[in-house]
Amino acid sequence: MSNAYEEYMRGIVAPMRQELVDAGFTQLLTADEVAEHMQESTGTSLIMINSVCGCAAGLARPAVIEAVQQVENKPDHLVTVFAGQEKEATEQMRAFFEEVPPSSPSIAVWKDGNLAYFIPREQIEGHMMEEVRDHLAGALEQVCAK
Repeated sequence: MSNAYEEYMRGIVAPMRQELVDAGFTQLLTADEVAEHMQESTGTSLIMINSVCGCAAGLARPAVIEAVQQVENKPDHLVTVFAGQEKEATEQMRAFFEEVPPSSPSIAVWKDGNLAYFIPREQIEGHMMEEVRDHLAGALEQVCAK
């Protein structure tokens, strides 16, 4: 049974989720979905740890979407978990890269079973969207090069 707060939040975050889904991202909603993707996917995965904060809306989501559109070397998979919404899925995702402190929003590039690159909130918040986009695009060009 859900409470009024949870229902309210589901409505609030719906467009925040849809923005990434419309750009080709797959939502990983459960810990099992995260584990399956992380253990079974091959190649590179771009992982967006989504958030309701302003730096996710104005910086991280637009930067991720534009970076993927502009790079020549694209990741094989685009996935997202939503911090503060699917707590178990987010916790499971973060367990795959425990060497970095939890951060949301944040962007990870996973390659062949290892964390290849990570952009934490402090490299998103306070920066221009174009800076975040270009930072991620540079990382994707290197990590996703065949």
